[in-house]
Amino acid sequence: MKVIAVNKSASFEYFIEDKFEAGIVLEGSEVKSIRKNNCNLNDCFCFVRKGEVTLKNMHIAVYDKSGAFNTRDSRRDRRLLLHKSEISKIVGKVNEKGYTLVPLKVYFSGSLVKVEVALCRGKHTYDKKQSLKEKDIKRETERRIREYTR
Repeated sequence: MKVIAVNKSASFEYFIEDKFEAGIVLEGSEVKSIRKNNCNLNDCFCFVRKGEVTLKNMHIAVYDKSGAFNTRDSRRDRRLLLHKSEISKIVGKVNEKGYTLVPLKVYFSGSLVKVEVALCRGKHTYDKKQSLKEKDIKRETERRIREYTR
């Protein structure tokens, strides 16, 4: 499994509840661009409409050797491929409890491009401050352990 892009801000902004692996509908030149790590998940989100999950605002750079025929938008909407049972579970949680669907990472599973999406609940500012404190404490303890073992 080769990880291409990771949404680092998702773990800071949200409590991650449940993860799903989804396929993505792409063109050949987009896959080649992803192989060159020209993919970005910043400001990317998912939504469900008419029983289909759509990934919005994911940037895949235009492949430079694709020729003049490939003039697609680099931030176009892309369909995610999930089972109906997974989609119904997602729809129920998003509508009922105020969850949101966030893409976490893009990776290759064999020769297929997969997207890991998660059902998330938003954090408040005090939760974000607490997670920053825990991160600082962990970093400090690791630093002390490293100094002690030298």
